[in-house]
Amino acid sequence: MQSLRKLYKIGHGPSSSHTMGPGFAASYVKEKHKNATRYVVTLYNSLALTGKGHLTDAIIEQTLSPIPVEFKFNIDIKQHPNFFVFEVYHNETLIDTVSVRSIGGGDILYDNEENHIEMIYPHQSFDEIKAYCKKEELDLYTYVKRFEGPTIDTFLNEIWTQLQKTVETGLKTEGVLPGDLKVQRKAKTLMDRAKTTETDAQRQNRLVSAYAFAASEENGAGGIIVTAPTCGASGVLPAVLYYMKHHHQMSDQKIIESLAVAGIIGNIIKTNATISGAVGGCQAEVGSACSMAAAAHAYLSDLEIEQIEYAAEIAMEHHLGLTCDPIDGYVQIPCIERNAVAGIRAINASGLSEFLTDTRKISFDMIVHTMYQTGLDMHPKYKETAEAGMAYFYKQKK
Repeated sequence: MQSLRKLYKIGHGPSSSHTMGPGFAASYVKEKHKNATRYVVTLYNSLALTGKGHLTDAIIEQTLSPIPVEFKFNIDIKQHPNFFVFEVYHNETLIDTVSVRSIGGGDILYDNEENHIEMIYPHQSFDEIKAYCKKEELDLYTYVKRFEGPTIDTFLNEIWTQLQKTVETGLKTEGVLPGDLKVQRKAKTLMDRAKTTETDAQRQNRLVSAYAFAASEENGAGGIIVTAPTCGASGVLPAVLYYMKHHHQMSDQKIIESLAVAGIIGNIIKTNATISGAVGGCQAEVGSACSMAAAAHAYLSDLEIEQIEYAAEIAMEHHLGLTCDPIDGYVQIPCIERNAVAGIRAINASGLSEFLTDTRKISFDMIVHTMYQTGLDMHPKYKETAEAGMAYFYKQKK
């Protein structure tokens, strides 16, 4: 598996596969061809259908500026769901064609070019990691430090600092999110209402929801967020961790350790399945984020490795089949609300795992493979195309 530094990325929303990835690719092409006088960029499949709502064309045009860019949009089911091509011209001469796949979480692969992917972990599955940890008498955080090195804490502290900034910025920002949907920000309202709740359970739900809305609304507005594991699912993990710090007095160091544990869960999913909504539906994005948050919460609750595994498994199992149907291609409806639901579900999954681990029948590795196969079987219309589900019926209603 790759380093956690390749999983957690700090950058602009609203989409890791539709905004971050294409932005990185555009930077690469611009640096490679400093003599370019114009570009033609063809966006395929999910990028063609929801790219404008995700600001794909905007980030590419901004990155390649001041050189002019012409965009084309195409559907070709033989290509990757997030496939795009740069045609680079010097005057009227085509000097290069660069084909790219945006595979989720801001990661990109170039066709017909060298892709350097460094694997620093020798294990690929949770079963392998668990066996190694038991043999070496390690917890999951110590396992991460063994292969990442001591500087991983510094990196994870930077990630935790940004997660908190994102939540806090979202909590104090009001108004309407950019785009045609005119979605009203709700994080501050949820936070205010949390102060008047009568029961601890109600208060927990509203606080976690407020934090998830805050981070997700920042993402929807194109603010600075952390892929956890993606932009579209970037509100789940910070919501749970922010809640645990401020309402259960967890130290920053303990939360940094839980980020390492969550990262291992995300890495396993990314390695053996997918974290891309265009490939696996929203189960691959919010489902993965929920698994990561459940594992982090279980670690913060001092649960054993089998209980952490079970928490992550429960969280993913109950997102199976979840479609990705962003209305008008914006990462706003149903994405923001869905992050809040997943944050609450992550805490519940952790709570169940504490008492039921000895009775479980399903491993985390099995549920990851199940999610991936479910995503492959899912009709392409339900994978970030805005052509089915709520996106379809909303469009029909207008």
